[in-house]
Amino acid sequence: MKNELKTLSDAIRYFADDQVCIDTVAQMRWPDGPVCPKCSSVADRQHWLKTQKRFQCRDCGKQYSVKIDTIFEDSALKLDKWLTAMWLLANCKNGISSYEVAKDIGVTQKSAWFMLHRIREAMKNKSLRKMGNTGGPVEVDETFVGGKPKNMHGSRRAKLQTAQNGTGDHKIAVMGMLDRDTREVRTKVIPNIKRETLQAEILRQIQGAGTVYTDRWVGYDNLAAQAFIHETVNHVDEYVRGQVHTQGIENFWSLLKRTLSGTYVAVEPFHLDAYADEQCFRYNNRATKENPLDDQDRFLALLSQVSGKRLTYAELTGKVGESAL
Repeated sequence: MKNELKTLSDAIRYFADDQVCIDTVAQMRWPDGPVCPKCSSVADRQHWLKTQKRFQCRDCGKQYSVKIDTIFEDSALKLDKWLTAMWLLANCKNGISSYEVAKDIGVTQKSAWFMLHRIREAMKNKSLRKMGNTGGPVEVDETFVGGKPKNMHGSRRAKLQTAQNGTGDHKIAVMGMLDRDTREVRTKVIPNIKRETLQAEILRQIQGAGTVYTDRWVGYDNLAAQAFIHETVNHVDEYVRGQVHTQGIENFWSLLKRTLSGTYVAVEPFHLDAYADEQCFRYNNRATKENPLDDQDRFLALLSQVSGKRLTYAELTGKVGESAL
């Protein structure tokens, strides 16, 4: 497929054939041929059922499609719709709404919303590699995401103020880290910006004895005692002092907030991590002078991450464990 897909229209034409979609996903999942998900038998023990468009294992008899154990599993939608939606979400710089996807690929808005969240599940970065392990500094910062009460409907504003005891403390804290060497960014929704919360994440994500750049927030105090080289900038007096600054992660915050306010408008705190993961994926796979990625490269990077990730509607809507009515 390399160098064949340059635009969305190219992708739509290419994936119009069902068999091409199946072959593309199969090749990405199993470069050496299909493997049985039940008994792990290798490719030469798998038989292709042409009329059913699925494989059958000759050893255990298991029948399975390329959708099994992926974000596509149990979806009645054909792969051409899934792959088109993936192309759109991976390459629209400010995201794309479920209403727009529904109109573009011909599904309901509810189906498009569910599809986009399953694709965001594939966008998650589950790397165990610590940041800063190449010796470069890591920028660390936190921000708050949430609408302004003055822009809310009166009933929602009243409900919010009651829930917060009238404090107006309604925004959600998000912590971000940017590795200057690899240009990788990671984010996480956090319950608060207290010292123990922030520093626990730094210890978990950043290589010990690494260099960390932050602002002067008290939550970052005494990082040097945790074996980090810690440099700060006081935003009251300065934003940059030589190489010491947090401008990179702050640039990412502006991209994230533009996406949230301009495209998605009203994001529930329960789903905020998923929208942050989406923006992280695009940022980490953007084109740079050193790594000139294009739309097809981002799409293939996303397709390579669909395996082993499932998200059910009950999990998405927070209904896991609820008894059926």
